Amino acid sequence: MQAYIIRRVLLIIPTLVLVSIICFFSVRFIPGDTIALMLQEKQHATQVDRDELRHRLGLDVPAYVQYGRWLLNLLHGDLGQSLWTGDSVAGQLARRMPISFELGLLALVVSQLIAFPVGVYSAMRQDTGGDYAARSFAIVCIALPSFWLGTLVIVFPSIWWHWTPPMEYVSFLKDPVANLQLFIIPAVVLGMVTSGTTMRMTRTMMLEVLRQDYIRTAWSKGLKERVVVTRHALRNALIPVVTIVGIQLPLLVGGTVVVEQIFSLPGVGRLMLGALSDRDYSVVSGINICVASIVLLINLVVDLTYSWLDPRVRYK
Repeated sequence: MQAYIIRRVLLIIPTLVLVSIICFFSVRFIPGDTIALMLQEKQHATQVDRDELRHRLGLDVPAYVQYGRWLLNLLHGDLGQSLWTGDSVAGQLARRMPISFELGLLALVVSQLIAFPVGVYSAMRQDTGGDYAARSFAIVCIALPSFWLGTLVIVFPSIWWHWTPPMEYVSFLKDPVANLQLFIIPAVVLGMVTSGTTMRMTRTMMLEVLRQDYIRTAWSKGLKERVVVTRHALRNALIPVVTIVGIQLPLLVGGTVVVEQIFSLPGVGRLMLGALSDRDYSVVSGINICVASIVLLINLVVDLTYSWLDPRVRYK
């Protein structure tokens, strides 16, 4: 196990280098020029002004030289500074990442609270009315776009009951109740959208496990349904489900751009959206490399979870 973990950690290094190259250069292909955006409000800006600003921001050298400087700073833990404000990218991420983490964590909890019970119930009551209802609900959750559902949650209550969800961010440390009131609705929106896939996977794997001989033996011993499901069937059915959850985790952390924009949450998603609009290369590259690192670490944790769920899985 220890040798496996060391190999996986070492493999993360070249993967991050490749990801950093893709992140750094891909943002340069976005149409538009940062210098032109900065000087668009300045009338009669001359070429000298453009050249001076480009030199001051370090954009007057070839892209590979800029990448070398950025990578060198990255190795020292410096994600750079915003081209527009000069603020530290690491500082901005430190302020906004907890907000996206909280939203993603709550959405994950809501998703699993919906997916696991419904998926298990659907498998245990196969081809009944409850099974058909649960499968239909899962398909609806998969088909619902988060931005559409989030917009409905805001628009219709405001029209019918003159009520809108809280939009002003409050820190959890400052007021936990107000903070949860702010996050619970977007978390439910995200959780419902992501629960459909997990729900269907849980049902499929439970049906496969329930057909195994050792489950028939457990039934023949006269064990209660709850014991058969929780002690024998569910744990063995969770390995593919854990894989799905592991894939969803980085999406919940880094893919909440639209939901954060709809509910005015100052998380990483809104920071990314603003940086892309301003062509703020440093911020975009910093966010991408941080999210990529989180994805790689989550994949490692998911792989290690397999051996805990199934003792037959061993890493050497």
